[in-house]
Amino acid sequence: MNWNKDKSIVLSQVCVAVFAVCLLALDIGCRRFAYWFAGTRAWDFKYADQLSAVILGGSVFAWVCLWKLWRLLVNIRRGKVFVAENVRHMRVISYCCLLAAVLCGVSCMFYLPFGFIAIAAGFMALIVRIVKNAFQQAIAMKDELDLTI
Repeated sequence: MNWNKDKSIVLSQVCVAVFAVCLLALDIGCRRFAYWFAGTRAWDFKYADQLSAVILGGSVFAWVCLWKLWRLLVNIRRGKVFVAENVRHMRVISYCCLLAAVLCGVSCMFYLPFGFIAIAAGFMALIVRIVKNAFQQAIAMKDELDLTI
């Protein structure tokens, strides 16, 4: 198979779409899942309601991330890589990861393993932030080179 950048972008878009379908399924079955999970842990069902709130709250950030990832991939596919719009997309993605980390960090009060998700989301926010900063530098360099002609 001859692999190229266009196929890679399409694969990334397919992955974003698959994650969106999975997120939609989780949103639809959130309450049922939370009550099932609480039953397996022999929790009081008030924790199931809290788990539902955390899942749905985090879902908001996930939807925004997926939308911004889609827009970023569309721009890259069109050849618009080092543009300010992509920096804005990455900034929003990093904020969503950070807010998800905070949400999961606070949720550790009723379910300690949320701490692992909080750490992972915080680390992801850091990575996206660093890539965003690199894009910002590349845009500044590109603009400077365009002016030297």
